Amino acid sequence: MRRLIIAIFSLCFAVLCEAPSIFAQVDDVPGSSDHPAVGRYEGARIGFYETKAYEELSLPFKALDPGDQNDPSAWQTELAGELTSIRYEGPGDRSILEVMRNYEAALQAESFEIRFFCRNEQECSPARAISSFWDAARGGIGMPTTWDTTVYLLAERDDVEGKLTVGMLGVETAARSGQPLTPHVAMTIVKSQPMETDRISVIEANELQQALAKDGRIAIYGIYFDFDDAELKPESEPQITQLAGLLKDNPQLSVLIVGHTDGQGAFDYNLSLSQRRAQAVVDALVTNHGIASGRVTPAGAGMVAPVATNRTEEGRARNRRVEIVELVTRSE
Repeated sequence: MRRLIIAIFSLCFAVLCEAPSIFAQVDDVPGSSDHPAVGRYEGARIGFYETKAYEELSLPFKALDPGDQNDPSAWQTELAGELTSIRYEGPGDRSILEVMRNYEAALQAESFEIRFFCRNEQECSPARAISSFWDAARGGIGMPTTWDTTVYLLAERDDVEGKLTVGMLGVETAARSGQPLTPHVAMTIVKSQPMETDRISVIEANELQQALAKDGRIAIYGIYFDFDDAELKPESEPQITQLAGLLKDNPQLSVLIVGHTDGQGAFDYNLSLSQRRAQAVVDALVTNHGIASGRVTPAGAGMVAPVATNRTEEGRARNRRVEIVELVTRSE
Protein backbone atom coordinates (compact mmCIF):
# COMPACT_ATOMS: atom_id res chain seq x y z
CA MET A 1 0.00 0.00 0.00
CA ARG A 2 1.40 3.38 -0.93
CA ARG A 3 2.25 5.40 2.16
CA LEU A 4 2.56 8.74 0.46
CA ILE A 5 -0.36 11.13 0.32
CA ILE A 6 0.18 13.70 -2.38
CA ALA A 7 -2.22 16.49 -3.27
CA ILE A 8 -4.13 15.07 -6.23
CA PHE A 9 -4.09 16.96 -9.50
CA SER A 10 -7.12 15.29 -11.06
CA LEU A 11 -10.85 15.85 -11.36
CA CYS A 12 -11.10 16.23 -7.58
CA PHE A 13 -8.43 18.94 -7.41
CA ALA A 14 -10.95 21.77 -7.20
CA VAL A 15 -12.75 20.06 -4.35
CA LEU A 16 -9.55 19.59 -2.39
CA CYS A 17 -8.61 23.25 -2.87
CA GLU A 18 -11.92 24.45 -1.48
CA ALA A 19 -12.30 22.01 1.39
CA PRO A 20 -10.19 21.74 4.57
CA SER A 21 -7.14 19.57 3.93
CA ILE A 22 -7.88 15.90 4.53
CA PHE A 23 -4.18 15.46 5.30
CA ALA A 24 -4.12 17.84 8.26
CA GLN A 25 -2.54 16.39 11.39
CA VAL A 26 -3.77 17.36 14.83
CA ASP A 27 -0.22 18.01 16.06
CA ASP A 28 0.96 20.19 13.18
CA VAL A 29 2.33 23.58 14.22
CA PRO A 30 -0.46 26.20 14.25
CA GLY A 31 -1.15 27.90 10.94
CA SER A 32 0.69 25.32 8.86
CA SER A 33 -0.53 23.36 5.86
CA ASP A 34 0.76 21.11 3.09
CA HIS A 35 1.78 22.71 -0.17
CA PRO A 36 -0.92 21.78 -2.73
CA ALA A 37 1.64 20.81 -5.37
CA VAL A 38 3.53 18.38 -3.14
CA GLY A 39 1.59 17.13 -0.12
CA ARG A 40 3.04 14.90 2.58
CA TYR A 41 3.99 11.35 3.39
CA GLU A 42 1.13 9.75 5.33
CA GLY A 43 1.59 9.95 9.08
CA ALA A 44 4.17 12.76 9.03
CA ARG A 45 3.63 15.95 11.05
CA ILE A 46 4.68 19.52 10.35
CA GLY A 47 7.20 20.74 12.92
CA PHE A 48 8.09 24.00 11.16
CA TYR A 49 6.23 26.15 8.65
CA GLU A 50 6.99 29.54 7.11
CA THR A 51 5.97 31.43 3.99
CA LYS A 52 7.45 34.57 2.42
CA ALA A 53 6.01 36.58 -0.45
CA TYR A 54 9.52 37.03 -1.83
CA GLU A 55 12.92 35.58 -0.98
CA GLU A 56 16.24 34.84 -2.68
CA LEU A 57 18.15 31.65 -1.90
CA SER A 58 20.28 28.89 -3.43
CA LEU A 59 19.82 25.11 -3.55
CA PRO A 60 22.14 22.37 -4.87
CA PHE A 61 21.45 21.25 -8.43
CA LYS A 62 24.34 18.77 -8.63
CA ALA A 63 26.89 17.04 -6.44
CA LEU A 64 29.54 19.03 -4.60
CA ASP A 65 32.60 17.86 -6.50
CA PRO A 66 36.26 18.27 -5.51
CA GLY A 67 37.48 21.77 -6.29
CA ASP A 68 34.02 23.35 -6.06
CA GLN A 69 33.93 24.01 -2.31
CA ASN A 70 34.76 27.69 -2.80
CA ASP A 71 32.54 28.17 -5.87
CA PRO A 72 28.87 27.81 -4.89
CA SER A 73 27.76 28.72 -8.41
CA ALA A 74 29.29 25.46 -9.66
CA TRP A 75 26.77 23.34 -7.73
CA GLN A 76 24.00 25.65 -6.47
CA THR A 77 21.19 27.28 -8.44
CA GLU A 78 19.96 30.79 -7.59
CA LEU A 79 16.23 31.03 -6.89
CA ALA A 80 13.94 33.98 -6.25
CA GLY A 81 10.22 34.22 -5.67
CA GLU A 82 7.44 33.12 -3.33
CA LEU A 83 8.89 30.78 -0.70
CA THR A 84 7.27 28.02 1.34
CA SER A 85 9.43 26.27 3.94
CA ILE A 86 8.17 23.13 5.71
CA ARG A 87 9.82 20.58 7.99
CA TYR A 88 8.11 17.20 8.22
CA GLU A 89 8.84 14.69 10.98
CA GLY A 90 7.93 10.99 10.93
CA PRO A 91 6.24 8.66 10.69
CA GLY A 92 8.18 6.32 12.93
CA ASP A 93 9.91 3.22 11.60
CA ARG A 94 10.00 4.51 8.01
CA SER A 95 13.42 5.06 6.45
CA ILE A 96 14.22 8.41 4.88
CA LEU A 97 15.05 6.62 1.62
CA GLU A 98 11.53 5.14 1.45
CA VAL A 99 10.01 8.57 2.11
CA MET A 100 12.15 10.32 -0.49
CA ARG A 101 11.63 7.65 -3.16
CA ASN A 102 7.88 8.05 -2.69
CA TYR A 103 8.19 11.82 -3.11
CA GLU A 104 10.32 11.30 -6.21
CA ALA A 105 7.69 9.05 -7.81
CA ALA A 106 4.81 11.32 -6.85
CA LEU A 107 6.50 14.44 -8.22
CA GLN A 108 7.27 12.70 -11.50
CA ALA A 109 3.61 11.69 -11.73
CA GLU A 110 2.69 15.37 -11.44
CA SER A 111 4.94 16.38 -14.37
CA PHE A 112 7.91 17.52 -12.30
CA GLU A 113 11.36 16.90 -13.72
CA ILE A 114 13.74 15.42 -11.16
CA ARG A 115 16.82 17.51 -11.78
CA PHE A 116 18.98 15.85 -9.12
CA PHE A 117 18.68 12.96 -6.66
CA CYS A 118 21.48 11.74 -4.41
CA ARG A 119 22.15 9.64 -1.31
CA ASN A 120 24.86 10.00 1.30
CA GLU A 121 28.26 11.62 0.95
CA GLN A 122 29.46 9.43 -1.91
CA GLU A 123 26.74 10.67 -4.26
CA CYS A 124 25.92 14.12 -2.83
CA SER A 125 29.42 15.33 -1.99
CA PRO A 126 32.36 13.55 -3.64
CA ALA A 127 34.42 16.47 -2.31
CA ARG A 128 33.91 14.88 1.13
CA ALA A 129 32.20 18.01 2.42
CA ILE A 130 28.76 16.59 3.22
CA SER A 131 28.16 19.16 5.96
CA SER A 132 28.55 21.97 3.39
CA PHE A 133 26.21 20.24 0.96
CA TRP A 134 23.70 19.54 3.72
CA ASP A 135 23.74 23.14 4.93
CA ALA A 136 22.98 24.45 1.44
CA ALA A 137 20.31 21.80 0.80
CA ARG A 138 18.24 22.49 3.93
CA GLY A 139 17.10 25.91 2.67
CA GLY A 140 17.59 27.51 6.07
CA ILE A 141 15.32 25.00 7.83
CA GLY A 142 16.59 23.54 11.10
CA MET A 143 17.27 19.80 10.85
CA PRO A 144 18.98 17.02 12.83
CA THR A 145 22.64 16.89 11.80
CA THR A 146 22.71 13.22 10.89
CA TRP A 147 24.64 13.95 7.71
CA ASP A 148 25.49 10.32 7.00
CA THR A 149 21.80 9.59 6.28
CA THR A 150 21.37 12.45 3.79
CA VAL A 151 19.01 12.00 0.84
CA TYR A 152 18.32 15.00 -1.41
CA LEU A 153 16.26 15.80 -4.47
CA LEU A 154 15.61 18.85 -6.60
CA ALA A 155 12.56 18.94 -8.87
CA GLU A 156 11.20 21.57 -11.28
CA ARG A 157 7.99 22.19 -13.20
CA ASP A 158 6.98 25.06 -15.49
CA ASP A 159 3.53 26.35 -14.56
CA VAL A 160 1.43 29.12 -16.04
CA GLU A 161 2.29 31.43 -13.13
CA GLY A 162 6.01 30.64 -13.23
CA LYS A 163 8.52 27.89 -12.53
CA LEU A 164 7.92 25.80 -9.41
CA THR A 165 11.08 24.44 -7.78
CA VAL A 166 10.99 21.87 -4.98
CA GLY A 167 14.08 21.08 -2.95
CA MET A 168 13.95 18.32 -0.32
CA LEU A 169 16.66 17.38 2.16
CA GLY A 170 15.93 14.21 4.09
CA VAL A 171 17.72 12.65 7.05
CA GLU A 172 16.74 10.10 9.68
CA THR A 173 17.40 9.80 13.40
CA ALA A 174 18.10 6.40 14.90
CA ALA A 175 15.75 4.64 17.31
CA ARG A 176 16.62 5.24 20.96
CA SER A 177 15.00 5.56 24.39
CA GLY A 178 11.59 4.50 23.22
CA GLN A 179 11.71 6.73 20.11
CA PRO A 180 11.47 4.87 16.80
CA LEU A 181 13.58 5.43 13.72
CA THR A 182 12.30 8.80 12.47
CA PRO A 183 12.63 10.46 9.03
CA HIS A 184 12.87 14.25 8.75
CA VAL A 185 12.30 16.24 5.54
CA ALA A 186 13.16 19.90 4.94
CA MET A 187 10.96 20.96 2.04
CA THR A 188 11.77 24.20 0.21
CA ILE A 189 9.30 25.29 -2.47
CA VAL A 190 9.94 28.38 -4.61
CA LYS A 191 7.48 29.78 -7.11
CA SER A 192 9.60 31.99 -9.30
CA GLN A 193 7.93 35.31 -9.96
CA PRO A 194 8.94 38.95 -10.29
CA MET A 195 9.44 40.90 -7.09
CA GLU A 196 6.72 43.46 -6.44
CA THR A 197 8.08 46.82 -7.49
CA ASP A 198 6.97 50.41 -6.92
CA ARG A 199 6.90 49.65 -3.20
CA ILE A 200 9.55 52.22 -2.27
CA SER A 201 8.08 55.64 -1.59
CA VAL A 202 10.01 58.85 -2.02
CA ILE A 203 12.53 59.24 0.81
CA GLU A 204 11.88 62.59 2.42
CA ALA A 205 14.56 65.11 3.35
CA ASN A 206 14.43 64.39 7.09
CA GLU A 207 14.81 60.63 6.46
CA LEU A 208 17.79 61.31 4.21
CA GLN A 209 19.34 63.41 6.95
CA GLN A 210 18.84 60.71 9.57
CA ALA A 211 20.38 58.04 7.34
CA LEU A 212 23.44 60.17 6.59
CA ALA A 213 23.91 60.93 10.28
CA LYS A 214 23.71 57.23 11.13
CA ASP A 215 25.48 55.51 8.24
CA GLY A 216 27.07 58.28 6.16
CA ARG A 217 25.29 57.00 3.06
CA ILE A 218 21.88 56.00 1.72
CA ALA A 219 20.75 54.17 -1.42
CA ILE A 220 17.75 55.69 -3.17
CA TYR A 221 15.65 54.06 -5.87
CA GLY A 222 13.32 56.95 -6.73
CA ILE A 223 15.63 58.31 -9.42
CA TYR A 224 14.88 56.77 -12.80
CA PHE A 225 16.62 56.38 -16.17
CA ASP A 226 15.66 54.53 -19.29
CA PHE A 227 17.70 51.48 -20.22
CA ASP A 228 21.20 52.42 -21.42
CA ASP A 229 20.43 56.13 -20.97
CA ALA A 230 21.65 58.90 -18.67
CA GLU A 231 18.74 61.32 -19.01
CA LEU A 232 16.63 61.72 -15.90
CA LYS A 233 13.02 60.59 -16.30
CA PRO A 234 10.30 63.04 -15.18
CA GLU A 235 9.15 60.74 -12.37
CA SER A 236 12.53 61.31 -10.68
CA GLU A 237 11.60 64.88 -9.75
CA PRO A 238 9.91 64.13 -6.37
CA GLN A 239 13.06 62.45 -5.09
CA ILE A 240 15.33 65.13 -6.56
CA THR A 241 13.22 67.76 -4.77
CA GLN A 242 13.64 65.98 -1.43
CA LEU A 243 17.39 65.71 -1.98
CA ALA A 244 17.53 69.44 -2.76
CA GLY A 245 15.54 70.12 0.42
CA LEU A 246 18.10 68.18 2.44
CA LEU A 247 20.94 70.27 1.05
CA LYS A 248 19.07 73.56 1.58
CA ASP A 249 18.23 72.65 5.18
CA ASN A 250 21.86 71.73 5.87
CA PRO A 251 24.00 74.44 4.20
CA GLN A 252 27.24 72.95 5.55
CA LEU A 253 26.53 69.53 4.02
CA SER A 254 28.40 68.33 0.93
CA VAL A 255 27.72 64.97 -0.71
CA LEU A 256 28.89 62.54 -3.33
CA ILE A 257 26.22 61.52 -5.83
CA VAL A 258 27.25 57.97 -6.78
CA GLY A 259 25.74 56.11 -9.71
CA HIS A 260 25.60 52.29 -9.70
CA THR A 261 24.71 49.88 -12.50
CA ASP A 262 23.95 46.17 -12.59
CA GLY A 263 26.47 43.60 -13.82
CA GLN A 264 25.28 43.41 -17.42
CA GLY A 265 27.47 44.86 -20.14
CA ALA A 266 31.13 45.80 -20.35
CA PHE A 267 32.93 47.08 -17.26
CA ASP A 268 34.24 50.32 -18.80
CA TYR A 269 30.90 51.13 -20.39
CA ASN A 270 29.00 50.69 -17.13
CA LEU A 271 31.56 52.84 -15.35
CA SER A 272 30.97 55.62 -17.87
CA LEU A 273 27.18 55.20 -17.77
CA SER A 274 27.07 55.43 -13.99
CA GLN A 275 29.24 58.56 -14.06
CA ARG A 276 26.93 60.22 -16.60
CA ARG A 277 23.88 59.34 -14.55
CA ALA A 278 25.43 60.79 -11.41
CA GLN A 279 26.26 63.93 -13.38
CA ALA A 280 22.63 64.20 -14.51
CA VAL A 281 21.48 64.23 -10.86
CA VAL A 282 24.06 66.89 -10.02
CA ASP A 283 22.98 69.00 -13.00
CA ALA A 284 19.34 68.82 -11.89
CA LEU A 285 20.21 69.91 -8.36
CA VAL A 286 22.37 72.81 -9.55
CA THR A 287 20.27 74.03 -12.48
CA ASN A 288 16.74 73.44 -11.21
CA HIS A 289 17.15 73.83 -7.46
CA GLY A 290 19.97 76.32 -7.01
CA ILE A 291 22.39 74.03 -5.17
CA ALA A 292 26.00 75.20 -5.35
CA SER A 293 27.98 72.93 -7.64
CA GLY A 294 30.81 72.65 -5.11
CA ARG A 295 28.53 70.84 -2.68
CA VAL A 296 27.56 67.95 -4.98
CA THR A 297 30.24 65.78 -6.58
CA PRO A 298 29.27 63.13 -9.15
CA ALA A 299 30.96 59.74 -9.11
CA GLY A 300 30.39 56.57 -11.10
CA ALA A 301 30.91 53.17 -9.48
CA GLY A 302 29.59 51.08 -12.35
CA MET A 303 29.13 47.44 -11.37
CA VAL A 304 31.81 47.25 -8.66
CA ALA A 305 29.59 47.51 -5.56
CA PRO A 306 26.51 45.27 -5.95
CA VAL A 307 24.08 44.88 -3.06
CA ALA A 308 22.45 41.75 -4.53
CA THR A 309 23.14 38.97 -7.03
CA ASN A 310 23.28 39.95 -10.68
CA ARG A 311 21.92 36.52 -11.67
CA THR A 312 18.28 37.53 -11.25
CA GLU A 313 16.32 40.51 -12.54
CA GLU A 314 15.27 41.28 -8.99
CA GLY A 315 18.90 41.46 -7.90
CA ARG A 316 19.90 43.56 -10.88
CA ALA A 317 17.09 46.01 -10.09
CA ARG A 318 18.49 46.48 -6.58
CA ASN A 319 21.97 47.09 -7.98
CA ARG A 320 20.75 49.86 -10.30
CA ARG A 321 20.63 52.73 -7.83
CA VAL A 322 21.93 56.15 -6.83
CA GLU A 323 23.68 56.50 -3.49
CA ILE A 324 24.10 59.69 -1.51
CA VAL A 325 27.33 59.69 0.48
CA GLU A 326 28.17 62.35 3.03
CA LEU A 327 31.42 64.10 2.10
CA VAL A 328 33.30 64.89 5.28
CA THR A 329 36.44 67.05 5.01
CA ARG A 330 38.94 67.14 7.84
CA SER A 331 39.76 70.52 9.33
CA GLU A 332 43.35 71.59 8.98
